Amino acid sequence: MKVQAAALFLGLVLAAAGHAAPTAPDLKDDPRWKAAEALTQEQIQASTDRNSLARLADLYNGRDFDRFVWTLERLVALTPNSGELKLQLASVYASRDMKSKAYDTLVHMQVQGFGYDLQGDERFEKVNGTKVWTYIVENLRANAKPFGEGKVAFSLPKGDRLLESLDWDPKRQKFLVGSAREGVVYLADKSGATESFIAPDAKAGLWSVLALRADPERDLLWVLSDGVKVFKGFDADMLGKAWLMKYQLSSGKLLGQYAPPEASGGHILTSLAVGKGGRVYVADAVRREIYQLDGEQLKLLAANPRLSAVNGLSVSGDGNTLYFADPSLGLFGFDLATAKPFAVGHNPERLVVGGVEAMYWYDGCLVIVQPQMVPARVMRLKLAKDGRSIDAAMPLDVAQPAFASLGAGVVVGQDLYFIANSEKALYDSYGVLRDEKLLEPVRVFKSNLRYAWDQPGIGTALNAVPAAQPQGATAGDGAKK
Repeated sequence: MKVQAAALFLGLVLAAAGHAAPTAPDLKDDPRWKAAEALTQEQIQASTDRNSLARLADLYNGRDFDRFVWTLERLVALTPNSGELKLQLASVYASRDMKSKAYDTLVHMQVQGFGYDLQGDERFEKVNGTKVWTYIVENLRANAKPFGEGKVAFSLPKGDRLLESLDWDPKRQKFLVGSAREGVVYLADKSGATESFIAPDAKAGLWSVLALRADPERDLLWVLSDGVKVFKGFDADMLGKAWLMKYQLSSGKLLGQYAPPEASGGHILTSLAVGKGGRVYVADAVRREIYQLDGEQLKLLAANPRLSAVNGLSVSGDGNTLYFADPSLGLFGFDLATAKPFAVGHNPERLVVGGVEAMYWYDGCLVIVQPQMVPARVMRLKLAKDGRSIDAAMPLDVAQPAFASLGAGVVVGQDLYFIANSEKALYDSYGVLRDEKLLEPVRVFKSNLRYAWDQPGIGTALNAVPAAQPQGATAGDGAKK
């Protein structure tokens, strides 16, 4: 039986080259198939190359069930934050009536916080109807229920502007809002009324605004400007070019412009953080690189081509650690004193730290916005004293009705304001708006960062936790119906 390939893995569809795999007879003399057919379980399980494993899964899908399962199992092990991949694996187990493995995979997903409605899902027809299945369905559904006390603080007027970035000017008591479509920086009050603050300037390099950060102490506003197709004034000469723009916060006057080092393949600067002493850090999503502004130059701080992306730059309160997120692989830190990176430790059996779009520092915690988690949520992660691991996690807002596609935000006092319905998916790869009728007012959601501050939350320390088992039932192949 050929099953549908996993929907998402590091931005790849398992079908290679964007098309369906050829039928088995067509591969009989294909050297790729002969090599794949010779791989042992031990060889597959020893692989750490996720892209190659994804291509192997496509080859095995519908042709070699055992190797297909071994490959999916290895992909899941290498990508613990992917709910879609785990759900795919569980459905493959279910297709062969492998109840124990299907149940165990789904129970672990429930413990991790994933939320799905599997009632009536035909992929699991062979394993439903048991007490264990009822337990799993009910608990996965419970994880998907709305949670939290946050609410929509205000809405920005709808329009073809693609508002993608948000910050706060404490002196004006107004928000700064960046338009990726127009290249405009707006001022907005807490009622949502907006006014233009900085106009686009193709000559000076203010194009599509993808991120901005205010530094009120130094009266500065930092803006990331990119030559991307969604910008209304885009032309071919802009492609692959990007700038860090420096403005005076009080007046909007342009003070400086900084380009990343020249390199093949171009740049897209998407994440920005301002640390202690006004130090500025910038991430390049295309090249998976992080830069620091040093004098008048952006200098490479860190790079890792094995990452899928770099999102959500955030600096610790003491200014010593730069944190960033890989939406597939999780959370990482960079010790600015030693120039050494590290993975932020946590118990993956209890906490999913993938799918992060934005991240913020708050009082010894990292606050993460996870639009690619199922369900979408905002989490507060309490760090250990050394800042290198997560001791506990507290959901702030989960699956709220206002959540559509979560985006960037800003910490204001004890609250996180963030975009709850980013509209970037409404634009195609050429930057064309698919349907103007789909545009809505942009909702800015507010979550209280000190919600349940004294509560322990979800323990995520690195000590091992026992495998979850359904209460009063055994998740085995012989479970009674």
